[in-house]
Amino acid sequence: MLLLFIYSSVVTAEQETEELAEDATSAFVMEADTGQVLYDKNGEEKLPPASMTKIMTLLLIMESLEEGNIQLDEKVTTSERAASMGGSQIFLEEGEEMTVDELLRGIAIASGNDASVAMAEHVAGTEDKFIEQMNEKAKELGLNNTTFQNTTGLPSDDHYTTANDLAVISQALLRYDNVLEYTSLYEDYLREGKDNEFWLVNTNPLVRHYDGVDGLKTGFTKEAKYNLTATAKKDGMRIITVLMGAETPKERNHLSAELLDFAFQNHDYHVLAEKGDNVTDVRVEKGKQTTVPVTLRKNAAVVLPKGKQLNDITTEIDILETVTAPAKRHDEIGTLQFYENGELLTERSLVLKEEAPSASWPVLFKRTLSTMTGQVS
Repeated sequence: MLLLFIYSSVVTAEQETEELAEDATSAFVMEADTGQVLYDKNGEEKLPPASMTKIMTLLLIMESLEEGNIQLDEKVTTSERAASMGGSQIFLEEGEEMTVDELLRGIAIASGNDASVAMAEHVAGTEDKFIEQMNEKAKELGLNNTTFQNTTGLPSDDHYTTANDLAVISQALLRYDNVLEYTSLYEDYLREGKDNEFWLVNTNPLVRHYDGVDGLKTGFTKEAKYNLTATAKKDGMRIITVLMGAETPKERNHLSAELLDFAFQNHDYHVLAEKGDNVTDVRVEKGKQTTVPVTLRKNAAVVLPKGKQLNDITTEIDILETVTAPAKRHDEIGTLQFYENGELLTERSLVLKEEAPSASWPVLFKRTLSTMTGQVS
């Protein structure tokens, strides 16, 4: 059966934003790079997230991959508990082996509860330990309205989050670009060519039917209703939308599309300075080199209402006078602030662009001697 979704809503800045997500419990729109909030409807209301819980599950998996604790091609053995998970699943059998890469597809595309538990056990040893890490990560991100009781989003007492918090978790997840290789797939296969081949179809239809959408996660339980955290990128601007409490999947998709339309049709993304640009230099004490260039940790940008121009932009640099070797590349040493007509637009971290290794004793001795004799080394 062919399902056709056509999203052609046009939401303008002149419309009352209260009309957005009118039939949903909660909604939130954020620009991912800057963290600017573009729309908020009950964004702090604690609600059951259903399978959008797996955004945090995916975040911890991606962190574990980055840290080298797990590898994409290593095998994961399915436990009895993982195989027993109900709800959305990829029908893992006890003792069955799949790679981390395959299980990531099972989580990101098909929202497999069994795949989520199998990966949680593989990363942390037990699901309970993984859940502890989920809650620790929530605290690390400064989220005070989020508590997880499982890795899947299956109904559980005291398992809740907010649209605001889900946007922040999604923002953290999107720092790992390779997660989009999974969440952007509309369909795929597991156990391909075998008798128990399993067709994966993305639970997020906007991946196929809304230009630019490449993630992130749907969720549904009777208690939570229909939910969707979506992300899309156009003209350099990445938007995160969170919708919670829609009555039907059709309504969930339509309202999420309206939130994306509102963001893209009414806002522009302005880059003020790019990551990697040399901002200044900082002196290095006891280093092999006497100065090291300083750069931005990430692009400095702002999101403005469409058509608004930036005028009279000034910058202020606030950094350490010196750093002491050895210092690592990307060590944070200060901030760069951008002002428009004296009003702060944005602030970005400044980091060392290069490593600053320690100088050898002969070099230090020669440098000291040169200073004493007034020579330049």
